[in-house]
Amino acid sequence: MGGRQMVMGPDFSRGVREEDFAEVDELLKAAFPTDAEARLVQRLRADGDMQYECCKPWDGKIGGYYALSRMQAPQGWACLAPMAVRPEWQCGSLAEQNPNMEVGGPKGEIYRAPWRFGSRLLQELEAIYEIPIGRLPANVPQTVVALGQPSFYGRFGFSQERAQKLKSAFPLEHTLILRWR
Repeated sequence: MGGRQMVMGPDFSRGVREEDFAEVDELLKAAFPTDAEARLVQRLRADGDMQYECCKPWDGKIGGYYALSRMQAPQGWACLAPMAVRPEWQCGSLAEQNPNMEVGGPKGEIYRAPWRFGSRLLQELEAIYEIPIGRLPANVPQTVVALGQPSFYGRFGFSQERAQKLKSAFPLEHTLILRWR
């Protein structure tokens, strides 16, 4: 290939392992203005309320992360929080560092898309909810609740409309639900 290295994009997502905890902690502290999200994750793990943690590595580093924690009620529901991407890798900026990518111009966004860690994580989560319900493992939550921008989460199967009947301490205009269709 004439000295050029073939770079495909971020690695596949995987579950977080105990040896990843310190790196996840660093990622959360870098991605948010305070350490509140890092402390939340530590508390959820300690209390046994963490249902699943997912990370998306690239080049030996964890670039994206999300947590699904058990909700007290309704039974079988989980909360998506926190979700984070390394600040220096947000908005597909890694594509700009890839010598095999042409970034900018009319096709710039097309080249960036595979490098958007948050979007890729949510696409993979959404795909789980397209599998027939009878074929899923028992530990997959029936419903996932997210608090965030409807314009972002709505692109990945989360519905603001489904959440409008919830009773929540959080604003319903930013509450969304993902479940089997």
